[in-house]
Amino acid sequence: MSNDPHDHRLRSSAMIESGSTRILIDCGPDFYQQMLCHFQGVSFMETNCKIDAVFISHIHYDHCGGIDDLRPFCVFGDINIYSNENVIGAMQHTLPYLFAEHKYPGIPKVSAHAYKNHDKIRVGDIEVQVFSVNHGNLPISAFRIGDFAYITDMKTIDDGELPYLEGVETLVVNALRYFPDHPTHLLVDEAIDFSRRIGTKRVYFTHMCHDIGLAKDVNQKLPNGFQLGYDGMEITVENKM
Repeated sequence: MSNDPHDHRLRSSAMIESGSTRILIDCGPDFYQQMLCHFQGVSFMETNCKIDAVFISHIHYDHCGGIDDLRPFCVFGDINIYSNENVIGAMQHTLPYLFAEHKYPGIPKVSAHAYKNHDKIRVGDIEVQVFSVNHGNLPISAFRIGDFAYITDMKTIDDGELPYLEGVETLVVNALRYFPDHPTHLLVDEAIDFSRRIGTKRVYFTHMCHDIGLAKDVNQKLPNGFQLGYDGMEITVENKM
């Protein structure tokens, strides 16, 4: 009910753009609305709005429920979808028409690519390093691009994954709320402790629920270097490993 745009948050997603490459991380059920806002005022067909790749962190609907809405972007060519083998298999089961050998006209033109944990995938001029975090008991994918890392739906991380976060300067990480505890998501204080553990300088929280409070109040309480994300937020990071 807030009129502050910093309190407006649809389902968590991120778009990574370089000079020549555009990558989407997660494609939830709000994807269509998010893209209308992102490309507002842009002549879609006269501007290269191509999405070069989509990375899906896990199979939960709030992170992959908008894949069918990739349709308009397929006018620029097939879209490559990357995730682990279990997620690709689940998408092929729940959206079989997208991956059929003989597709009927008009459906999104997508190609599925399964990666393994710790793989590096190059898309255009962007290299994506995959690592793993734990969404409760479910291992899910997290992603590093240069000195930037994107983690959503984490509760814990295995010690063996921490080296993949060394040198990260900017982190986006989930922080559901202050209390009560949640079995599959970090609370705010847990997210702060985790960020300090890996030594990140800039931290943006994502995947908050309304219980966290208003952005102006929460941001005043957060330590220096921490703030809540919001729809349409743009940050600049270095694309180098």
